Amino acid sequence: MKNIYGNRQLLDILAGMAASGRTAHSLLICGEKGSGRKLIAKYYTQALMCEAPDKGRPCGACVSCLNIEMGIHPDVIYPEKSGKLGNYSVTAARDVIADAYVRPNNSSGCKVYIFADCHNVDLRTQNALLKLIEEPPDYAYFIFTSGSKSEFLPTIISRCVCFNTALCTEDEAVQALAESGYERSAVKAAVSCFHGNIGMCESYINDEELRKRVDLTKSLADSIIRKDEYALNAGLFALGKEREDVREVLTMLDKLMRDAAVLEKDVNADTIGCSREGAERLSRALTAYQSARIHSCIERAWNAVESNVNIPLALTALGAEIMEIVG
Repeated sequence: MKNIYGNRQLLDILAGMAASGRTAHSLLICGEKGSGRKLIAKYYTQALMCEAPDKGRPCGACVSCLNIEMGIHPDVIYPEKSGKLGNYSVTAARDVIADAYVRPNNSSGCKVYIFADCHNVDLRTQNALLKLIEEPPDYAYFIFTSGSKSEFLPTIISRCVCFNTALCTEDEAVQALAESGYERSAVKAAVSCFHGNIGMCESYINDEELRKRVDLTKSLADSIIRKDEYALNAGLFALGKEREDVREVLTMLDKLMRDAAVLEKDVNADTIGCSREGAERLSRALTAYQSARIHSCIERAWNAVESNVNIPLALTALGAEIMEIVG
């Protein structure tokens, strides 16, 4: 079973719930992408189904724990996403409702549904699930993972026990990545970009496309520093039309803007973005007020993309707004 770093208090709470028998049937786990949301969902599932738990903690060695770890347990269901936006549909919700009343196969008597990476979930889907979450069968459990609980209706939130994941320290991230067998140079590069976010560090090491998106983010920041409108627009155009790619790069650029604003006030402050050097250069080129305005522009651009506005059009408008701010 994979070690989970940076969330000891949350793991203790979940273990205490399992040990006492006061387990929550509906759980909402929120946190930054890569912070361990799905890993903790799996941990809680193992705690519910473990054949030899130790004070509510899963043993990690029994058949149930191993099957859950490998993703082959028959009573741990990951509902499928569908459609252009890759969301949970009303049809998926109805399938879960029908299946939830079929008793589990395992000896633990539990059946767990994990809705991973919930984002912009259709309100109809949430309303369809509401009655089931409100009055579930005794053996049914529902776990939702998301960047923020604001993704959900208040009626869903009120019926869930909500937890937030925490990022670990950079030292813990280095230790975790070393345990996974990654080379020291790769670990150093990953941690310099994503700090205590172990999941994103692993993705950076293994995913060449993510490394390209990081480089693109740095080049966008450089274009802003140089006030190079052509290079900025070319970089934004290079993002393409995949929403997830756009979201990732805009998020990274936004963090650099945050860092620049902070460093403009305190040169020794900690940073959270993918390039401290880039943030330092931005802080010398922009005022904190300009960085804050660019943050607002990035936020508007992403909201437009989320609202199904043409992506190239939204990014073109973003480039124009940024150039107007930097003069």
